[in-house]
Amino acid sequence: MTQSESTKAIVTDINDLYSSAELWELCERIISSGVLGRSKHYSALLKYLVKCSIEDRIPKEIELAIDVLGRDETFDVSADSTVRVYVHQLRKKLDQYYALHEQDASHRIVIPRGQYTIAAEQIVVPVSDVNLVQPRRGFNLTQGLLVAVAILLVANLVYLTRPANESDPDTSAIAAAHPIWNKVISDDKPILLVMGDYYIFGELNANGNIARMVREFNVNSRSDLEDLQFSDIEHAENYLDLDLSYMPEGSAYALTKIVPVLQNADKPVNITMMSDLTTTDIRNNHIVYIGYISALEKLTDMAFAGSELKVGRSFDELWHASSERYYTSDAGLPEEGEPFRDYGWFSTFPASSETQVILISGMRDAGLMHTAQALSEKQGLDDLVVSIASDTDEAVAGFEALYEVYGVNRMNFNASLIYSSLLNTDIIWQRSASL
Repeated sequence: MTQSESTKAIVTDINDLYSSAELWELCERIISSGVLGRSKHYSALLKYLVKCSIEDRIPKEIELAIDVLGRDETFDVSADSTVRVYVHQLRKKLDQYYALHEQDASHRIVIPRGQYTIAAEQIVVPVSDVNLVQPRRGFNLTQGLLVAVAILLVANLVYLTRPANESDPDTSAIAAAHPIWNKVISDDKPILLVMGDYYIFGELNANGNIARMVREFNVNSRSDLEDLQFSDIEHAENYLDLDLSYMPEGSAYALTKIVPVLQNADKPVNITMMSDLTTTDIRNNHIVYIGYISALEKLTDMAFAGSELKVGRSFDELWHASSERYYTSDAGLPEEGEPFRDYGWFSTFPASSETQVILISGMRDAGLMHTAQALSEKQGLDDLVVSIASDTDEAVAGFEALYEVYGVNRMNFNASLIYSSLLNTDIIWQRSASL
């Protein structure tokens, strides 16, 4: 018998159960638990709905779009489902919170379907079924994640070790001769292909078993984990180095597009994970990065030093300084069949007097995949050069571009180059001087 079969929910007015102070306390506990993820939109949305519920007011969809999600007055709620998607995802995250925390609570807060408000739900569990209601074990999550990592690594290995004649030599050779690629391919400096991975470690339960896998944005290597253990002595014994990392699915597709181009270089092409990249690597190699913007880590400061683009309220958002425009991906939100918008980002700049960096990136898979596609074809490379209105070596050595990508089910169906600009390489050089 499942939990839904053995329980009954009674929904009541939240103000009949919680005082304002108690409700805000609960709200903070949910946010602090981490179940809402790294996006600030979810915590802001939860706080906004709690505030409205305390005031006994139900906000309109357009209010949530403007006050919480940063949209303007032209936002069309009939054509754009962003608010509904965020509320739907927040509803699921609240369910996840009570599945992992406060499992013995007699009430929980919920977002009733079809409403933009917070309500209190009383869970009644028949006594005979109490022992049947069990939380999910972290072991299953660990197994599933390890299988996913293994599949991705095998896919990458199969591609990287296949015979070179299986790729299209004409297409890749033409792309490799393009000015954008020629700077890293034509000299004797080795090329280092850097994959944007996410370093993860284990958290142990009271029995010494791995309870869950942890991704902390401040922990990107074994040394970072050691620093965390030293700074949190009380919980240090609960953290276990698994020597494990994972990459987005879009990285495998990007590899199939970029590796044939790099194979045209008559010199070594090595590969490493971002979590293993060192400053010595950056000084001694041309760097070609493939991965999410959120996984740039050691390259982040250099990448944005001379740029008008900055990371916004999350890594799924870029902010353009001069126009004050936000570019926000919702590719991580839609369910099966839901359309989405994502962004791909390309940037190239000198890291030193002898080495060049090329970033092939995106906020999510669709943006990353389209950027890799554009950088592997002559037409896409030509469009980049034309977009900056210059074909000089100096310009090609330092500029960036942004693609807007539309798709469904994480696959892109339409994309356009919406922004390009030269970089202030003098600032980049100042940053690079310390390397």
